[in-house]
Amino acid sequence: MTDSWGNSPEVPPANGVDLHLVPQGPGGVRARLMRALRDAIGSGRLTPGTRLPPHRTLAADLGISRNTVADAYAELVAEGWLTARQGSGTHVAPRPEPLEANQARAPLRPAPRRPVHDLMPTSPDASAFPRTAWLASARRAVAAAPHDAFGVGDPRGRIELRHALAAYLARSRGVRTSPERIVVCSGFAHGLRLLCSLLDGTVAVEAYGLEFHRSIVTGAGLRTLPLTVDARGARTDELTAARAGAVLLTPAHQFPTGGPLHPERRAAVVRWAGSTGGLVVEDDYDGEFRYDREPVGAVQGLDPERVVHLGSVSKSLSPAVRLGWMVLPGRLVDEVLGAKGPREMWSGAVEQLTLADFIACGSYDRHLRRMRQVYRRRRGQLAPTRARRAPHVRVSGVAAGLHAVLELPPGTEQAALRAARRQGLALDGLASYRHPDSTMAVRDGLVVGYGTPPEHAFAGALEALCTALPDAPAAY
Repeated sequence: MTDSWGNSPEVPPANGVDLHLVPQGPGGVRARLMRALRDAIGSGRLTPGTRLPPHRTLAADLGISRNTVADAYAELVAEGWLTARQGSGTHVAPRPEPLEANQARAPLRPAPRRPVHDLMPTSPDASAFPRTAWLASARRAVAAAPHDAFGVGDPRGRIELRHALAAYLARSRGVRTSPERIVVCSGFAHGLRLLCSLLDGTVAVEAYGLEFHRSIVTGAGLRTLPLTVDARGARTDELTAARAGAVLLTPAHQFPTGGPLHPERRAAVVRWAGSTGGLVVEDDYDGEFRYDREPVGAVQGLDPERVVHLGSVSKSLSPAVRLGWMVLPGRLVDEVLGAKGPREMWSGAVEQLTLADFIACGSYDRHLRRMRQVYRRRRGQLAPTRARRAPHVRVSGVAAGLHAVLELPPGTEQAALRAARRQGLALDGLASYRHPDSTMAVRDGLVVGYGTPPEHAFAGALEALCTALPDAPAAY
């Protein structure tokens, strides 16, 4: 039996790499194969250094003789298209890359300048990720995983992770729940999108907060209404007149202004939800990090049937670990799962199993205790450095989280941001977090993320920051 090449095909070997070729045109088998290889190399589909399959593997894949492949390889080596060395196989030869016509005419554009110091309040210290402990958990989790863990994912999330989260959140954040009321998601933004798909009308939000989160709400066709934020957190008494169906809060550590929601206002927002049928959405983005006292518990513990507790590992571990959780009232579980879909398409089972082991074996608690010490020390460095270099600038908010606000003299925020850029600093001003419809008095300030820089670079980042701070006005 012969194939379209006129040769007897060999049995495909069990090893070797795959190579897609479409030999065509005039000539014999070898000529067509050489033409196909030249075309693949010349078009850039086979890049310099790419290892080609052994003679026997390609011969079996194409249904031709090994000698034909060997002869084609040898001739292309002689022409300079390929290289071959005993024991290392056959590779595409290096060659200069010609410029495309439009590339040759395009003006050179300088690469954007990377900041020298990243003080954005967006992530923890990436260099502190607990690689060894995480890898140990991954090995144990994969070794112990049942076979169904590698099949189609459950949209609720792996049961191992939901059990671990229920126990952890109960003891560390005062959350009252069961594994059946937890839905795993890929992070806070994913959870908020799922919730917003179930809501209608108006969602009350804090007057200072992430525009990205507000855009998720408005992107779902909802209206956002700003609540005044003061030293006691959001003014929850404004909810009575707001006619909102839900409220989004950061009660443990208001983002970005830095104050916790006062106990009276916590109780008030729960009463509001109970009397109106409203929903409280609790963003617990950095609740584990409180340095001057024990972390304040979750609002969800006051009324599990009216509060959705959302959390993730983006601040505690890394935003690269795309895992979060929704602790839901019982009535919302099926609705959220319906919005999420019949199978898990967002979070990988291996990472879920790894996090479950990481929590259960105590590695998560140990990592958090270690990072609390690191971030407490950094925040402690911020105050005296600022006091020495810019005593007129005040650090506001409680000692918590991975960021602080430097309160600036009125009208100086934009100048300070420009000075910061000249110092190679990446950081935000308070104005970028202000709700466009807020009637609050404008506050000038810098939102300084002290979690992001690696340990060795933090002192230099502080010095550069202080250099960018404005001088005290004469009447300040």
